[in-house]
Amino acid sequence: MLTAALASASASAKWNRDSTEYDTFDRFRVGGYGELMAAFKNYGINRFNGTQQGNSHIHRGTISIPRFTIAGDYKWNRRWRLGLEIEFENGGTGTVYELENTENGEYETEIEKGGEVVLEQLHITYSPSPWFNLQMGHVVLPVGTWNLYHEPINYLSAIRPEGERSMVPATWHETGIKLYGQFGRRWASFQWAAMLTEGLNANGFDRNNWVASGKQGLFEDDNFTSPAYTARLSYSGLPGLTVGGTFYYCANAAANSDKPQTYSFRVPVRIWSADARYNNTWLTATANLLRGNLSNSAALTGRNVKLSNNSPYTRTAPIAHKAACYGMEAGLKLKGLVAGKRMPDLIPFARYEYYNAQQQVDAPYVADERLKTSLWTAGLNYRPLPFIIIKADYTQRRIGGGAYNSENEFALGVAFAGWFFSDRTTRKKS
Repeated sequence: MLTAALASASASAKWNRDSTEYDTFDRFRVGGYGELMAAFKNYGINRFNGTQQGNSHIHRGTISIPRFTIAGDYKWNRRWRLGLEIEFENGGTGTVYELENTENGEYETEIEKGGEVVLEQLHITYSPSPWFNLQMGHVVLPVGTWNLYHEPINYLSAIRPEGERSMVPATWHETGIKLYGQFGRRWASFQWAAMLTEGLNANGFDRNNWVASGKQGLFEDDNFTSPAYTARLSYSGLPGLTVGGTFYYCANAAANSDKPQTYSFRVPVRIWSADARYNNTWLTATANLLRGNLSNSAALTGRNVKLSNNSPYTRTAPIAHKAACYGMEAGLKLKGLVAGKRMPDLIPFARYEYYNAQQQVDAPYVADERLKTSLWTAGLNYRPLPFIIIKADYTQRRIGGGAYNSENEFALGVAFAGWFFSDRTTRKKS
């Protein structure tokens, strides 16, 4: 039944969890997304191996299923809806950390399951009108372009764009409440969102990934001592164009640490992101910018390098005061350029990215140039169906402005995403 429903699914149905339109399903819908990826690389596994050249020249290959997600929505009535996404990541080993308070607060690790399962979204939505909606539960934060558009059919490369995920969590999902809606008409259409969720944990901030590893979820309960506030505004009035910006603020990530006595100072986190997407019959293009500011980063570095060896954190130093990334990609839809002819749906594309998790480091520490990365990716997408993409691309990373060995790889991927069936599609078949 699922295969038949997938084959008959409408190509125009959008993957939009928070849509205020009610014409795609009556009571329930089930879908998902996933990807398979293989890569062939000419570099080793450690850019920080102590040599003057950076990463070693080693030819190796990798293959994985980065993610498979099952999603569903259920409407109790026109105003109340339940949303759910469960993600299976990488087929790795699930690890649970505990703080043993009977043993002086030592960390204890327990292997509890094979294969990691992540609850990416679970929320109840109240929708009295298109301009005002209330969502309660576990939601995705729209910080950065590729958190907002994290499904694999939304980016052209075989591998998810890496600039933003080198600095902030990806996919970034937290528990809290979200207010959102849309207003305006036609050429002046706007979407807004305001969120109150759990904040980041300063224990996880480090040299390589800035605040990305500060996302909570290692323990049974997350700390809500210093919540995070997220606000977003976007514009989509012109056909095919969406432009938006997001601001994230956590007043004191130190207050969300595993042990409250770890820090005697505040660690405010501020993140700004902006994005633009354009899509028509012959062109698809995306641009993104993200900048972050972390106060008291030098003091935080001094504390985090002294965390327990048994803790789940890397403790690499120094932690940056500022981090930044930006990028752009464009793909040419060849099928749209030769209307009226039988043409495979091919999209050649190119992307440029720059990112640096140590854009600015406070004294007495010095930034590590091996984190300064710029890259070019070029490749080809083939869409045999609107909701399936076969990808191939080549990437070259330039490290430290060329002072270290470059990193090159060729990647192949297959991705899918869509709503597979709903009560409306099953009713049509019956």
